[in-house]
Amino acid sequence: MNRRVIAGLGEVLWDLLPRGASLGGAPANFAYMTLLLGDRGVVASRVGRDSRGQQALDRMQQLGLGVDHVQVDTEHATGTVNVEIDPKGQARFEIADPVAWDFMDWTPDWQKLAKGADAVCFGSLAQRSATSRSTIRNFLEAASEAVKVFDVNLRQSYYSAEILSESMKLADIVKVNDEELPKIMTLCELPHRDEWSSARSLLVAFDLRLVCITRGARGSLLVEQDFMDEHPGFRVKVVDTVGSGDAFTAALTHEYLKGSSLDSINETANRVGAWVASQSGGMPVPAGGLGQSLSGMTLTEIL
Repeated sequence: MNRRVIAGLGEVLWDLLPRGASLGGAPANFAYMTLLLGDRGVVASRVGRDSRGQQALDRMQQLGLGVDHVQVDTEHATGTVNVEIDPKGQARFEIADPVAWDFMDWTPDWQKLAKGADAVCFGSLAQRSATSRSTIRNFLEAASEAVKVFDVNLRQSYYSAEILSESMKLADIVKVNDEELPKIMTLCELPHRDEWSSARSLLVAFDLRLVCITRGARGSLLVEQDFMDEHPGFRVKVVDTVGSGDAFTAALTHEYLKGSSLDSINETANRVGAWVASQSGGMPVPAGGLGQSLSGMTLTEIL
């Protein structure tokens, strides 16, 4: 079977959780879940030539993720994030700065990857430095045949109106959460009355194919030019929410590339996101082990 090539472009880092260190970063979480869904998940990032960097490469290989497109930085440390989990399982982040993924290089290898990708997911955090922001934009421009998914993650002060607007101009699909939406609309100088009208405004202003607004445990809203779909979400016992949004995005991208209907996309994305929230960390291992693909399971078996 020809698997689609889907790249997670941006930060790879260690989430320093209360229970210990866990490999993460939205693009890495996304690529891992893409792999579990049966596609070829590729991480395009940068780690340091240090013990954490080697551990990250080793862990990605253990998880089945190739490391051929992970750059190694001889001057800057591998990224880390201090993560605090509140009693409801919600995560708060303190992100180290600067680190290796702030210095991602535009290389012939990445240009080849971009040209062969079926989809690429990127966010706002990895664009906090001018170097990586330029590399990400070069990658997106080279990925002319790929579906480009902008998964907005407003972290600390690492975003701006320019970064958000320019990213949406380069994207086909934009995903935001309901808490970020009012701030994003203000920064983009667009009116915010309700979620549906804001999604429509983003579609028109940035010539998008699809806007997704996630609502945590309350599900999500998907809006295209002519259709929309709402899903109420799934009730699960939340262990922590680390990586659940990235899992949602991976499932959304997987189903979108299959040509699934909006309601099917919404169902699968919510179910996969809920499964990750019910597990520990952003890269949980299925009950059947690392060789178990979610693509071989029914939705009810996933959750």
